[in-house]
Amino acid sequence: MTVADPNRVIFAGENHLLRLSTVDTDDYASVASFWRITLCAAGPGHALFVKSELTGGKWRIYSDNVATARWLQSTVQGMLVSDLRDSSIPVTDAGFAKSGDPRSLYSERVSTGNGEILLTWNDFGEALLLHTTPNSQPGRPYGMCSLFVPALGARLSLDGYDAAGRPWARQREGRPFSTCALAFSESWTEAR
Repeated sequence: MTVADPNRVIFAGENHLLRLSTVDTDDYASVASFWRITLCAAGPGHALFVKSELTGGKWRIYSDNVATARWLQSTVQGMLVSDLRDSSIPVTDAGFAKSGDPRSLYSERVSTGNGEILLTWNDFGEALLLHTTPNSQPGRPYGMCSLFVPALGARLSLDGYDAAGRPWARQREGRPFSTCALAFSESWTEAR
């Protein structure tokens, strides 16, 4: 019996999620998808995709490797959020730094020549390991394996202004989860 996944690995890294709303709904007031890329066809780097009242309700993209951000748009991130397939959305050059750990408080800081974005997660729940295969769900050509750490506390800040809303408790695979989570050891695959 083999334990190797038979599919081609196209991405390895992290993908932290922050989805906030003022009421318990899946119509989020703010959405942020933070990527720390260790391996992909466009090389390593970081990318942040964010949409909030702080961005005027429009998607903004920040990266230290434009090719990596565009690769994510054309593959996994574009599959997850179809609006982000639009390669005409500008990519702002940014620096990235993390601090903390998922035992208490975890932060990602995104710095540009014009300002700063701070994403924080806290009030963590029990970790959940998920694994899917390519084409196992309609419209999902990629498979994924990731260790999710749900967070019932989270904040998105742009130049010192906090986004409205908060995370909300959810269930995933019958386990306690949240609209916000850290995703470590994330790998995406495609069928050979």
